[in-house]
Amino acid sequence: MTQLRLTRTTVAVSAGLFIAGLAIGVQAQYDPQGLYSARAIFDAEVHFEAAPASQPSEVVDLLLGDDQRVHAIIVDTHDSVGQDGDTIVFTNQHYRLVNYEEEGETRHDIIVETDAESLKALPRYDQDWLNSARQRAREAWHTAGEGTESAWHQTQKGLERIGEGAETAWERAQEGAERAGRRISETLDDWTSENGN
Repeated sequence: MTQLRLTRTTVAVSAGLFIAGLAIGVQAQYDPQGLYSARAIFDAEVHFEAAPASQPSEVVDLLLGDDQRVHAIIVDTHDSVGQDGDTIVFTNQHYRLVNYEEEGETRHDIIVETDAESLKALPRYDQDWLNSARQRAREAWHTAGEGTESAWHQTQKGLERIGEGAETAWERAQEGAERAGRRISETLDDWTSENGN
């Protein structure tokens, strides 16, 4: 029962907050959608500019930070992409989301905009990479300064607070979270670039 509730909560939170995290990587072909369903993103086909004739690849995970935003997507590459079917980490600077209509429904494609050489240099996703990325993101979060308590924890505190000053405290926490979130994104982008050199 607890596991089911946790799974439902994770899916609901991820879906509801997805748009904020993709703000850097999103370029709508049509009008912006306002909110993006995580389930729809998992259904999106991933196409590579560096391998235009390849079969579509698949999004298998989203990495969210303490600022409640998506900082990277994890993609299982199709063998035809030329990356040996590896699972690759793409920070928001490496892709864009394209919206289109099909049978009256909005659908999405993800376009990876890296050349073949850069694609080969991007990090492969495994437990070691995830552990290192978590540590770097945690350090980035702490170096961002005052007011950067995890937005996940602040959400709960905000719900529990009643009375005067709650809105101000929430705004301060959100500003700190945004500052720290930018630092997390910069850290992951810099680390990804360093790995490629």
